[in-house]
Amino acid sequence: MTAQILDGSAIAEQIRAEVGAEVKRLIENGKPWPGLATVLVGENPASQSYVRGKHKACAEVGIESFGFELPASASQQEVEELVLKLNADPKVNGILVQLPLPSGMDEEGVLSKVSLDKDVDGFHPVNIGRLAQKGREPRFVPCTPSGVMLMIGKVLPNLEGVHAVVLGRSNIVGMPVALLLVRANATVTICHSRTRDLPSVTRQADVLVAAVGKAEMVRGDWVKPGAVVIDVGINRVEDATRPRGYRLVGDVAFNEVKEVAGAITPVPGGVGPLTIAMLLRNTLRAAKLSGQ
Repeated sequence: MTAQILDGSAIAEQIRAEVGAEVKRLIENGKPWPGLATVLVGENPASQSYVRGKHKACAEVGIESFGFELPASASQQEVEELVLKLNADPKVNGILVQLPLPSGMDEEGVLSKVSLDKDVDGFHPVNIGRLAQKGREPRFVPCTPSGVMLMIGKVLPNLEGVHAVVLGRSNIVGMPVALLLVRANATVTICHSRTRDLPSVTRQADVLVAAVGKAEMVRGDWVKPGAVVIDVGINRVEDATRPRGYRLVGDVAFNEVKEVAGAITPVPGGVGPLTIAMLLRNTLRAAKLSGQ
């Protein structure tokens, strides 16, 4: 059996087209351009690349973007004051603080300053708290977890009673994904570095979400036949045959697992493209909620 390959790039392209069409309708109806502000602290090359990609994506769908960069030496107060300034700017509908922040900075302190109405990344402590509570709705859902759920829904539109295993418990992906799966009435197990006999746990999964940040950690014999496998990892592996000297792989040994799973996301081209697409969707929603 060879797994169905879930094409995140194609799904993301469809979402971008929908967002672009809706932005065009807003402008035709006399509404202001939706706007996204990014806050980048430090000179992390990966973060710089991610932010450039977000600005490019905004331009493609007609969303204005505003980039703000601070040095790694910036104080907590300087970063928080910038966020508060953006909260008060009517041209800015969404604020994205690029993570991770430099070592020693209070991440929660910064994120808590983002207005709930502009928290398009979905990481404000109140939004995460609402995500974790029955009967409460977050204003925005984190982008990568939202993309993960969209991918799963392409194969399993009804998750009631399904056993989902999330490998990884980060604040950015693992925990929000687990909360979303619980909301979808799945039975959820969260695994991490201290889980005993990890392969035996992952083999029980009808849906396996790998978000641990270790290259090709999940092997073919870790996966239940027919399972849906969502690979969130992006890791560089040295490869002298490639022009850049490396290749990108996920947390899943793709060539092994695709022969066991029922459906699987590739890396690259799986969850990654959906992260920015969901950010664009959230920014459009923020603009509509602003009532301008």
